[in-house]
Amino acid sequence: MRKTHIVILDAHVANPGYYSWEQLAEFGSYEVWERSEGEAEILSRAAEAEIVLVNKVCLSREILMNLPRLRMVSILATGYNVIDMQTANELGIQVCNVPNYSTSSVAQHVFALLLALKNHTCSYTQAVEQGDWCRSPDFALLREPIEELEGLRMGIVGYGAIGRSVAKIAAAFGMQVLVYSRSKKEQPGLSFVSWPELLAQSDVLSLHCPLSEETAGMINAESLAQMKKGAVLINTARGGLLDEAAVAAALQRGVLSAAALDVLSVEPPRADNPLLHAPNCLVTPHVAWAGMRARRRLLDISFANIRGYLQGNTPNRVN
Repeated sequence: MRKTHIVILDAHVANPGYYSWEQLAEFGSYEVWERSEGEAEILSRAAEAEIVLVNKVCLSREILMNLPRLRMVSILATGYNVIDMQTANELGIQVCNVPNYSTSSVAQHVFALLLALKNHTCSYTQAVEQGDWCRSPDFALLREPIEELEGLRMGIVGYGAIGRSVAKIAAAFGMQVLVYSRSKKEQPGLSFVSWPELLAQSDVLSLHCPLSEETAGMINAESLAQMKKGAVLINTARGGLLDEAAVAAALQRGVLSAAALDVLSVEPPRADNPLLHAPNCLVTPHVAWAGMRARRRLLDISFANIRGYLQGNTPNRVN
């Protein structure tokens, strides 16, 4: 296998020191940059690279046109919208991604959020820390009502790997599973329904579809008005699926009883994002994908992408 030069332009989020990059030495020389900002810095750092690894660094047409040595981009993620694919195709630059590495991690996070909402874990823990249980006249400190998942309807938007994993876990909790998806793969224990039916019947609505022109803002004032009153909204997919002001208003009015979100439209968010201050809204900082095993899989598949490319058979190629 021949040797090459590899540059990682934004290594920190994908691997903030948990694992070593030394395996890249198998392929030749490499440089690891924690973050890269601005066109000039990107061009300077990637100038000698045949292979570039990126997570959220955008490789625009202008950047790709000015990296004549670049022949392969391996994205440290599943989505590849950070790459100008048309230009990559024109220049013969191979682009590959890492599919399905975080399926278990994201599905687990969905239920960590849902259980936190239904069991009120955070507020009960805070009450204990504040000494309220010590002062309680009863053996149990009962405040917010705890709602069991069994028997509730879990509505899932999108039935890819993550949607299927969420459906499996929901069924294990005794939930009824409803699915809205373009691809219908009938399975025992779940029902494929129309979009209006999903909105009207779901006690919990969990989003697992990509962000596209068709899905952008799909949760808006109109769709929220069709949802079952008091439903819970969960979004671990993409922030742009929501009209955030409309969701905040629905929480204020009690149309939604709660929301749990791991993604927002702008990340890091601005301090005035309405969902950061909405009632009964649990927000985590885009970490659903970031389980330790998921990060290990992300690196292992990325290394396999590079190895395959150098051997003439690039896996996970998206162009």
